Amino acid sequence: MQHDPVLTFTPEGIYCPAGDFYIDPWRRVDRALITHGHSDHARWGMGSYLATHDALPVMRHRLGDITAEGIAYGEQRIIGGATVSFHPAGHVPGSAQIRVEVGGEVWVASGDYKIIDDGLSTPFEPVRCHHFITESTFGLPVFNWAAQTEVAAQLNDWWRSCAAAGKTALLGAYSLGKAQRLMSMLDPDQGPILCHTAVENTNAVMRAQGIILPETRLANKEVTAKTHPGAIVIAPPSALGSAWSKKFGPQESGFASGWMAMRGVRRRRASDRGFVISDHADWQGLLWAVKQTEAENIYVTHGYTDTFTRYLNEQGYNAQVVPTQFEGENLDAADDNGEAT
Repeated sequence: MQHDPVLTFTPEGIYCPAGDFYIDPWRRVDRALITHGHSDHARWGMGSYLATHDALPVMRHRLGDITAEGIAYGEQRIIGGATVSFHPAGHVPGSAQIRVEVGGEVWVASGDYKIIDDGLSTPFEPVRCHHFITESTFGLPVFNWAAQTEVAAQLNDWWRSCAAAGKTALLGAYSLGKAQRLMSMLDPDQGPILCHTAVENTNAVMRAQGIILPETRLANKEVTAKTHPGAIVIAPPSALGSAWSKKFGPQESGFASGWMAMRGVRRRRASDRGFVISDHADWQGLLWAVKQTEAENIYVTHGYTDTFTRYLNEQGYNAQVVPTQFEGENLDAADDNGEAT
């Protein structure tokens, strides 16, 4: 007797027939299980949402009045004929991999993930399964992340040099996840940490749920280079070079992204300084995560899907590309509601 797959890939998103729910759907559905709060995974308009307790506050902040329920990491939930649980993905605070089991067959949808402990998100935990759905945003060998302490030293050195030159350091970072990770890497003794409204609003949501962040100040109209000399300003990438940024006087701009590992990208971003850091796994991290699942069947979404899939098949996996509408880390994103780089 032929059984339906535990998860299928449909025009609405990743669907579980046994549970009649979708994971990170990109069209309106009745029941959505959400891996994390970035807008290419948590979209408005679903009938109901299920996400981790730590992901829900930002989702409500971004999506407004939604019907949503929280779940703890590792807690099992029976939905129809499926057993569901959420497990840490290490991508941003509250991010999860979603494990779905039906009749002893286990699938894991990873959402977005990184395998290093950033000190802010619950660290990634491998989940054994038969089928693993993985991203491949940075699925090329050229992507190989340095230790976070090394990047922190680079950031603080740059900030110090800007201040010594009488310039304001403007650092581009998406408001959910990346901005808070970067500010936690800064040395607050060097000067004030100022934040764009989009970033500071997210900071407030995270602080309210107990996430510890350094002291920051909203960069409102009263805040300028004169009132806060030697400051570093964290803002969405779209704010760099905008009219809003002009009030900070002489300045240098920095952009923190995994894409900075590629030649020419900093010039393309028109930033003075690039920092190679990402909330996604690098090449070795992706391979390690896949191996840890012990899955034979791998489904590769967004990013360098063809290259990563080909390599996995050469290593003996049964891997295939699955087209999705997830954007992953979008180099050209001008909208801060999108993915974390």
